[in-house]
Amino acid sequence: MKIVGWMSRVLACMDGLAGVPATPAPARGAVVLVHGIHSTSADFTRLARHLRVEGHEVMMLDLVPNNGAAVLDVLARQLADFVEENLPGRRFNLVGFSMGGLVSRYYMQRLGGARWVDHFVTIAAPHHGTLMAVANRLPGGVQMRRNSAFIRDLALDQDCLENVKFTSFYTPLDVIIVPGRSSEMPQARNVRIWALMHPSLILEKRCLRAVAAVLRE
Repeated sequence: MKIVGWMSRVLACMDGLAGVPATPAPARGAVVLVHGIHSTSADFTRLARHLRVEGHEVMMLDLVPNNGAAVLDVLARQLADFVEENLPGRRFNLVGFSMGGLVSRYYMQRLGGARWVDHFVTIAAPHHGTLMAVANRLPGGVQMRRNSAFIRDLALDQDCLENVKFTSFYTPLDVIIVPGRSSEMPQARNVRIWALMHPSLILEKRCLRAVAAVLRE
């Protein structure tokens, strides 16, 4: 959503006013950030800046279309093409927010991404679908419904994620991913954060610190 991108840019500017360098030389692994539905890479402005301060090389892409009009496996191929173009033959960390978590999972499980990813992090991702997806009748929205064919199909080989370091962040107070525990995965280290809103997980500094901390491990 545009307001989330605007808030992220404003908060990042406020961070900058504190005198923290915005782009130090990369000292840690590359990170690819994958946004959610009705969103763009602008939503990650603050998180990206925080990770760059940590020493990561951060890359972001804009999924098109971003409103659920495309099925998630098509968006996952956009991610695969982006990685092949920008990180050919390199290992990296993958962070997916909301719908981006499912797009990233498809890339990991079906498009060979798991062999390149050091740490897979999802943030408020509807791994088991969300009740709120009934409001979106577009193909990608339908795939994010509880017990959808897409969700059931991904579950068939999700055990392959046991071979990758995998962390899933979520908030029980989420009103977009309902229920909040839909973000929990048996193959992941599931981290509960009491954040008030869905986008809080990529905007609040304590949440950014939590993401940076697991990538630092």
